[in-house]
Amino acid sequence: MNLKIAESWMPILEEEFRKPYFKELNDFVTTEYAKHQCFPEKDKILAAFDFCSFDALKVVIIGQDPYHDIDQANGLCFSVNDGVKHPPSLKNIFKELETDIGNPIPESGNLEHWAKQGVLLLNATLTVRAHNAGSHQKKGWEQFTDAVIQHISDKKENVVFLLWGGYAKKKGRKIDVKKHFVLTSGHPSPLSANRGYWFGNKHFSKVNAFFSETGFKKIDW
Repeated sequence: MNLKIAESWMPILEEEFRKPYFKELNDFVTTEYAKHQCFPEKDKILAAFDFCSFDALKVVIIGQDPYHDIDQANGLCFSVNDGVKHPPSLKNIFKELETDIGNPIPESGNLEHWAKQGVLLLNATLTVRAHNAGSHQKKGWEQFTDAVIQHISDKKENVVFLLWGGYAKKKGRKIDVKKHFVLTSGHPSPLSANRGYWFGNKHFSKVNAFFSETGFKKIDW
């Protein structure tokens, strides 16, 4: 499989594609997709970068694994294909959006419209075997996505990073907080949300307040 990233990201990440670990990762993913049903579809593995160019990037949301059930994953963290029932974490994201800024809960859980406005919806691991959560972890994806976060931190300014849950917070340790705006909270999963670690974080209104102060266009959540 020849994993190709969007043109705007090539100058930023081409060095990563040449490293031995990425060749091993590419070989692993190629074999997995040949032998097993995997998600997302091949042409959506790097969808987060297709929808959000490096120049337009304003917000980074970090997830963990793609959804591993049929027709769910579309290459954007927390997002599902049109017509798919909202998974529990996404339900809680939409509930917080409703209470925070008054957005009615949408029929579709597809977050492409966020990505097109400069929101990088980045899972730490970009592929998974069907019905086998975490099956593609520790194969190289984490090293790649760590490099993505590092490059964004180094090469841009005033990016908002939304770190939801302990895993995302660990991924964000190398972010330069002097250059960027970092918001943290519990994960939107029911276990965390029902314990009071998610609801009421008001991240969506805080993001737009920050953009108003810095002269950037707000996100239409």
